Amino acid sequence: MPTEKNAPQGTVAEGFESVRREFGAVAADEGGDYAAQLVAYVDGERVVDLWTGPEITADSLTGVFSSTKGAAHLVVALLVQDGTLELDQRVSHYWPEFGVEGKQDITLRDVLSHRAGVVGADAGFLLEELADDRVIAERLASQAPYWRPGTAFGYHALAIGALTGEVVRRVTGRSIQELFEARVRSRHDLDFYLGLPEEHEPRFLSTLPMLPTPAQQAELDAAATGPLSLTGIAFNRNHPQAVDVGELSNLRVVRAKGPASFGGVASARGLAGMYAAAISELDGKAPLLKPDTAAAFAQIHSIGYDVVSRAHKAFGLGFQALCDIYPVLGAGAFGHSGAAGSQAFADPRTGLAYGYNRRRFAYPGGAAPENERLIRAVHAAATAVAG
Repeated sequence: MPTEKNAPQGTVAEGFESVRREFGAVAADEGGDYAAQLVAYVDGERVVDLWTGPEITADSLTGVFSSTKGAAHLVVALLVQDGTLELDQRVSHYWPEFGVEGKQDITLRDVLSHRAGVVGADAGFLLEELADDRVIAERLASQAPYWRPGTAFGYHALAIGALTGEVVRRVTGRSIQELFEARVRSRHDLDFYLGLPEEHEPRFLSTLPMLPTPAQQAELDAAATGPLSLTGIAFNRNHPQAVDVGELSNLRVVRAKGPASFGGVASARGLAGMYAAAISELDGKAPLLKPDTAAAFAQIHSIGYDVVSRAHKAFGLGFQALCDIYPVLGAGAFGHSGAAGSQAFADPRTGLAYGYNRRRFAYPGGAAPENERLIRAVHAAATAVAG
């Protein structure tokens, strides 16, 4: 049972008391240094706003790693919706330097669905290069794909935001980070930053390392891949001075530049608020995405064996297909998890928007296992309240 030490703080709307209890049970199971935030909206109304653990508050910001991809590709979805970008246009149409080494027929849709095969660079990247989407894009323009584009899919963990970001820059003259600030973050005053301003640094909590049990560590060791494998290249382990992925958000250069694949900093309020704004009226403003745009980006494009992650995955366009991971959600739910355990999504069929992050990396990395419990609790409460 939750103790006073790990009892959740914050508020829930009437009918969502069970979510508070479940969050408290998760905190009790996780132990003393568990620190996390949980926020949910239904039809644009915030119904869950909870946090628990040492040092963390509702306003604390943490690195959300690949949950950043959701913010970046919300911008791409808006540009497709505007008619500025075309999903089936060749990337080289927008970015001529990209059309070499067998990449000339790769479309924007291929890149967004992790089918391009350009997961990294042969020589890898220094930290300063990895933090700069423009530098990554310049290097990847001349890189040969690691598989024939379109024949397989694999998670472009550190590269996808730089690839799509360069397309965006070539067409609009502005970066994904600038457009996210102008069209999404500032529109709703969201605590979600692709490039954390210096004045918000005091609110940032560094990510704590994973602490697996001996049995869990044995599983991690058994699943380890070499630095020159597809996985190693995709996570930049092929560079002799590679920085551990888990440390990236703790580095100011990453937080300051906000690389679109992994450099975002947010609170759970920011995560959930962004997805609420995407599908619902929020703050008196119309949803960012039209229903057909949301459906197009949520539609599964790549499903099955991911040659980078070496596991079953399902991707839409720039987003993960969340109904494949959490079957309780409606078809067409879209969002993205992050390496330390964050999860965030929108479920247009139920009007649910969800944001969760935690400070310590969760075993085995990626969406923390407790998300399944919390999502079920939030979904059940939302369904019951809706009658």
